[in-house]
Amino acid sequence: MPEASAPLFRRAVIALSGGTVDDAVVRLALEFARHAHSELVAVHVVELDWTQPLDADVAERSEEAQRVLDAAEAIAETLHGKLESVLVQARDVGAAIVDEAAAREADLLILGLPYRTRFGGEFAIGRAVPYALKNAPCAVWVVREKMGEESQ
Repeated sequence: MPEASAPLFRRAVIALSGGTVDDAVVRLALEFARHAHSELVAVHVVELDWTQPLDADVAERSEEAQRVLDAAEAIAETLHGKLESVLVQARDVGAAIVDEAAAREADLLILGLPYRTRFGGEFAIGRAVPYALKNAPCAVWVVREKMGEESQ
């Protein structure tokens, strides 16, 4: 009898931005986790500027952040999967996501990348994805959103 292949990951951290690509990222992670019986941790980072203390009560933004996490949990429930959700306040999204992956000893970090262009039409990748690709202690998957009609 052939030996079963090793799962792609034991534990994955899913970075949620609150954007349209979150749905695809969560669904992809749940599909792979289901077959491997892997753990999923959905993380949403509320970025604070330098004028606010890290423990600032940002209730208005936290309500929006909670909606992001609730949406991920709803997708998991619909697909009969499960994930843990975590809200983090930090100065830098990329560093916070990488720190969370390291602290949880994740072997995979999954980030969504919306399809955005800057003024002039150049594709914009932002700061979090390059930071994660350079600094994450684990494998990194980047899920780029499909081009919008206006981008084609």
